[in-house]
Amino acid sequence: MIIKALEHDLTVCKVQDYSLFDFSADFYFIGKTDEENSLVCRTCDVPKNTTLREDGWKGFRIQGVLDFSLVGILSEISQVLANNSIGIFAVSTYNTDYILVKKEDFEKALLSLENAGFGIEK
Repeated sequence: MIIKALEHDLTVCKVQDYSLFDFSADFYFIGKTDEENSLVCRTCDVPKNTTLREDGWKGFRIQGVLDFSLVGILSEISQVLANNSIGIFAVSTYNTDYILVKKEDFEKALLSLENAGFGIEK
């Protein structure tokens, strides 16, 4: 399995609403529930109506399209990182999973995954 490092700095934030977010940005995740409006985006794209934010994230994705019948991939990755005292923030798309770690843990995370047998693409 190949892990691809993402080059941009990321921010996890809560926003009042999505009216000030630029949906033409090339990378973001949104989550809306009855309790909050969440946004993960490049740090340079954080909107002005952000109420809470956590900067300093970097990310990587599992390359390729993951079939829904595959079991345990995210669990295996999160276990490797947990064993190395690295916390994660995970988000998923239809095709694959994205794992965010704090910027100061990014290189350690990639090395830990490489040592566990994952291919790393930078």
